[in-house]
Amino acid sequence: MSLAGEGWVQVGTRSELLPGEFKVVFDGDTPIAVYNIDGDLYAIEDVCTHDGGDLAGGEVFGFEVECPRHGARFDLRSGAVTRPPAVEPVTRFPVREEDGAIWTRDDR
Repeated sequence: MSLAGEGWVQVGTRSELLPGEFKVVFDGDTPIAVYNIDGDLYAIEDVCTHDGGDLAGGEVFGFEVECPRHGARFDLRSGAVTRPPAVEPVTRFPVREEDGAIWTRDDR
């Protein structure tokens, strides 16, 4: 059975998601931002827990993404808040690579 048959959503390929880049995909109604940080892939829900705005497009500092609206920061590796005004972490999602493709899914 393919990953798509197991509920995974295809993000693209490595050549389409180079280091320093991100891509947003949807698993149903859930926006998932997948980041390539120095060759490692991280996926988080693309919703700031402070005000519900998009995180994708915010500046990335090392392993942290900054919400472009109010400056909250989240660790892409864990989802943890690293700078207020947010106090709740963002949800992390799994990322897999198979046959040259990158996949993620809302596994809650």
